[in-house]
Amino acid sequence: MPRDYTDKSLTAFQRLPEYKRDDDWIRAFLRTAKAGHIASSRDGQPFLNPNTFWFDEENHQIIFHSNVTGRVRSNIESNPKVCFEASQLGRLLPSNVALEFSLQFRSVIVFGTARLVTDEAEARRVLYCLIQKYFPKMKSGQEYREITDKELKHTSVYAISIDEWSGKENWKDRADQSDEWPPLNEKWFE
Repeated sequence: MPRDYTDKSLTAFQRLPEYKRDDDWIRAFLRTAKAGHIASSRDGQPFLNPNTFWFDEENHQIIFHSNVTGRVRSNIESNPKVCFEASQLGRLLPSNVALEFSLQFRSVIVFGTARLVTDEAEARRVLYCLIQKYFPKMKSGQEYREITDKELKHTSVYAISIDEWSGKENWKDRADQSDEWPPLNEKWFE
């Protein structure tokens, strides 16, 4: 039977509370995670979009961009409530119990409200911060051309104001095993 989430925090009911991570861990993870997924919806139809992103720690928001037209823009203009996910996957973890097969993971889920960044100076600033995250040694105007007005007009820049977040990590060496079944051969752990 599913839980009732009515009037509960968006991050309520952690199934495995020992995997839960604190705010400092979440901030550190968001600074370095390579890609995220933004879930938006329109007329009850969810849409998931992978994207690069920058965690604007000072303003407690996630920055990303997309084309000036398209489903992401349409969805956010219709319904600004979004969910964002970033994760890192490690090794697969075999078990001698079917429901204990697992994998190493680290992840953050963010619930928030997305807005289109309409101020051109702010849009440029956060786009440069996004580039700096992925290419910290490159300099605008030296290794690459600065953002032009034309390029900015063809780009939608978004800021997700973070309402709630949660972080989880399972980086165990092995999945749970049962002593009610023969142990797995060590070859499965290589």
